[in-house]
Amino acid sequence: MIKLSEYSTDPEKELSKEKAEELRLKELEKIEELQIRLFAGKKKSLLIILQGVDASGKDGTVKKIFSALNPLGCTCKAWKAPTSEELSRDFLWRIHKEVPQKGWIQIFNRSHYEDILVPYVHDTLSKDRLRKRLEMIDSFEEFLFEENQTQILKFFLHISSDEQKERIEERLSNPEKNWKFDPSDLEAHKKFKEYLGAYEWIFSHSDSKFPWVIIPSDKKWYRDYLVAKAVRKALEDMDLKYPKLDLPQNADLA
Repeated sequence: MIKLSEYSTDPEKELSKEKAEELRLKELEKIEELQIRLFAGKKKSLLIILQGVDASGKDGTVKKIFSALNPLGCTCKAWKAPTSEELSRDFLWRIHKEVPQKGWIQIFNRSHYEDILVPYVHDTLSKDRLRKRLEMIDSFEEFLFEENQTQILKFFLHISSDEQKERIEERLSNPEKNWKFDPSDLEAHKKFKEYLGAYEWIFSHSDSKFPWVIIPSDKKWYRDYLVAKAVRKALEDMDLKYPKLDLPQNADLA
């Protein structure tokens, strides 16, 4: 059983903020070029999933990392509570419509794992039913890879309870961040341990070929560097190539 208490939420001491920022920018330069190869080739795609407790930095990660990407080839979907129409269908129905087409990067701010996380914390579904859902998700992710060559990166942004409290308090006190505050933030902080327990259960029971990457996220600059590094490596591992030009006969422009 994975215990998140055994995972640090702080950066490595030997890495400074300045050095991390320098490395992040270098990673972004490589990511930009790799994205062009991905888009040009139109043979593979990348789905990036960001999960974490409230105020863990999902929005900030999208802004800091993925704003460097060409919007022609990259989209982001922020998932909210399902609508009545979505609830009338299987829980993966709304997800499947948003997966990336070949050549594209799609970012999920929250994801299909919310349909396990929320029922787990609020005890609205049995553990047996949640295990079935997790098995369906494992099969779904495998299907995306086998059918559409979709690589999946899953990040858990790991922050401490003290850091979450500080960020929620900033949303309340800073007029420029008031818009981020939702009353549910207070309830989420009260259930901080319950949400961590739900994530531990998901991590420990998943049999997906795509493992979770736990990102220490108390310091935003460290989080951003680690995510950029992981995205760059994933794109490199996809062995992306520019398509070969198939010239027609008599292609002379003279």
